[in-house]
Amino acid sequence: MSFYVHESSYVDENVCIGDKTKIWHFSHIQSGSKIGENCTIGQNVNIANNVVVGNNVKIQNNVSVYEGVILEDFVFCGPSMVFTNDLTPRSKYPKGPEGYINTTVLYGATIGANATIVCGNTIGRWAMIASGAVVTKDVPDYALMAGVPAKQIGWVCECGKTLPENLRCDTCGRSYMKDMSSITKLEE
Repeated sequence: MSFYVHESSYVDENVCIGDKTKIWHFSHIQSGSKIGENCTIGQNVNIANNVVVGNNVKIQNNVSVYEGVILEDFVFCGPSMVFTNDLTPRSKYPKGPEGYINTTVLYGATIGANATIVCGNTIGRWAMIASGAVVTKDVPDYALMAGVPAKQIGWVCECGKTLPENLRCDTCGRSYMKDMSSITKLEE
């Protein structure tokens, strides 16, 4: 085995796990899911059926990644953050997978502890969702989102630092250009 699974965790049949991935205590990886290389799956994590997790993804403790969620490479899911996959759930009237609404978290995005991502939305590349925020709409690339419901309060650099008005990172020196309601990174 080129990956690690703690003895207290369960991995169902028909699962693909990449090299150097670590799955820690009391986690469950369900059938049909695909986890990339060099991922860290924390304690008490559930990866539901048919979920796709990219390479170098970190999923902290107590996170459930429900069917219909796609996590691209280098995504960070903070402790106890929440995904949903049904806007109108009812115990008496379950919809099953055909009723799930997809959510995609793009390359490099971070979701803070205890944040909630309402299904049907896309979290942009390198976006940062503050702890406790509730995302109810699509998030632009590099956007810093906070509050309930989450609103954009700024922009963040790829290194994770909040960008000043001139869009040049004080920490790493990367520069960005604003275009209407988005920013793009200038070539280094």
